[in-house]
Amino acid sequence: MAASAQHPYSQFPHQAQKIGLSILESMGFRVGQALGERLPQETLGFREELDVLKFLCKDLWVAVFHKQMDSLHTDHQGTYVLQDNSFPLLVPIASGLQYMEEAPKFLAFTCGLLCGALSTLGFQSLVTASVTALPACESWRGCLWGFTLFSPRTHLTCGT
Repeated sequence: MAASAQHPYSQFPHQAQKIGLSILESMGFRVGQALGERLPQETLGFREELDVLKFLCKDLWVAVFHKQMDSLHTDHQGTYVLQDNSFPLLVPIASGLQYMEEAPKFLAFTCGLLCGALSTLGFQSLVTASVTALPACESWRGCLWGFTLFSPRTHLTCGT
């Protein structure tokens, strides 16, 4: 009887998923850094957190997704929430709830992208993402990205 080959992580699907998401986030981080390195020099001089996040919502988001973020909220204590009501990476898979399990793959890359761009601008951050439902109906609330920014001396990695 021939032995069947198994993927090394097939016995631990949850661990394999976490590793896969971590890899996607790392790839996004590098892309975000590369985009940040190509930013106009005046953006590299941003020192106010709100100015940096406005830049992400408008300029960077437009450069990557050809649209602006829909909203930016803050608690005035270092936590920001960015919302995209029609996140372009999820719209194509929005035909059913069976695809909801695929959403973290797209969100992990984007968290890394934002974290990498923030890093290039001199801000260490913790970036998380959530989606309540896919854009299958008018009541969809969209994707939310939560940001916590830290002083440049604090070394944290992005998380999803």
